[in-house]
Amino acid sequence: MYREDCKYTNAYWDQFATLPPIIPEGPIAILGLGGGTSARLMLDLWPSCKLLGWEIDETLVEVAREYFGLSELETPTEQGGMLEVRLDDALEPSATVEGGFAGIIVDLFANGEVLPQLQEPEMWVELKKRLKEGGRIMINCGGICVEKSDSMSELDDGTWTWEDGGYAKEATLRAMVKAFPQTLFRKMGGESDNYMALTGPLPDLAAWAAALPSKLQEASSDMDCPFQQSYMQ
Repeated sequence: MYREDCKYTNAYWDQFATLPPIIPEGPIAILGLGGGTSARLMLDLWPSCKLLGWEIDETLVEVAREYFGLSELETPTEQGGMLEVRLDDALEPSATVEGGFAGIIVDLFANGEVLPQLQEPEMWVELKKRLKEGGRIMINCGGICVEKSDSMSELDDGTWTWEDGGYAKEATLRAMVKAFPQTLFRKMGGESDNYMALTGPLPDLAAWAAALPSKLQEASSDMDCPFQQSYMQ
């Protein structure tokens, strides 16, 4: 989602930008960079952030560089922050850095649902190994409903239908808890039905909100719901 005059999206990408105040110093990975929507807001709010974004779709990155200002994010800010784009599979073992990430943002979908690999505990165990001490992962788990297309080509929209996305969301959260027993989650407000999850203990909510611009303070205030143990049955 790109608007030259406004970096806020009023969608889940804004939630990702709340991560820096509750993680240690260090690089942040974006697994599923897309067109750079979340990276754009993060560098606007936290211009010293070192972001590494993985995206497997080279065509998407080329289009984003030409039309959506992605190339601007690849230029260092005055504070030294920037985005480094990696054209590769975000779930490959090579998607890491020496010393580990301070934070990992996960936004990986196929046909409207979280990737099947992320619905397996083993993948979360591997992602946990990529974090430095005190690091956290924030993920978009999708929503109750997902849009699916019968198109076989990115150039053909095909026919879109709505299907139940609850199973994939819950499977993802169940898998996360196996590796991260302390997992928090929230349902996005407004028109979005996306669920966001955050690993690690509950942050100091007052301090977290105080570190954020007013537009994002609500996004931190209700990330205080432990993952329901009933889902573990």
